[in-house]
Amino acid sequence: MGRFRGGLRCIKYLLLGFNLLFWLAGSAVIAFGLWFRFGGTIKDLSSEDKSPEYFYVGLYVLVGAGALMMAVGFFGCCGAMRESQCVLGSFFTCLLVIFAAEVTTGVFAFIGKGVAIRHVQTMYEEAYNDYLKDKGKGNGTLITFHSTFQCCGKESSEQVQPTCPKELLGHKIFGMIFSMVLCCAIRNSRDVI
Repeated sequence: MGRFRGGLRCIKYLLLGFNLLFWLAGSAVIAFGLWFRFGGTIKDLSSEDKSPEYFYVGLYVLVGAGALMMAVGFFGCCGAMRESQCVLGSFFTCLLVIFAAEVTTGVFAFIGKGVAIRHVQTMYEEAYNDYLKDKGKGNGTLITFHSTFQCCGKESSEQVQPTCPKELLGHKIFGMIFSMVLCCAIRNSRDVI
């Protein structure tokens, strides 16, 4: 009987530790989502006329998922501390739903990555063409793209030189060569598989 109680106590503390980590992970997910939306380089895109609202929806979903993780972690801690079957059963159900949602999200993200890439390319094309039409106006979206991805223009950097990061201009040719070689190598290795 003593070993049984010791084993249950060990499981209880392991569950408390797991839920504390789960709660902290939820806090980190919320912090990351809010920082990425309001404090990172992406925040500059929201000041433009053509802000990527579909991208922000994903960040809001991330913040919501973090809040759900925090709530479930707190729920699990309460269930373990009170040793309540009802609360622990509800905690297990919540974890099962979260796991199913993560698998579903992963599948949709894998299937929809091409669509996301096309959206980003379209957004860049629009910003690029807008800048070429009116260079005096400036373009914060194009500047943000270039500074975030450390790139400069499409075919050549002469047309959009003012929007390029200054530290990139001297090393652009080598970066272009290396990136194209790496891109071709990756494409060839995927063709083999």
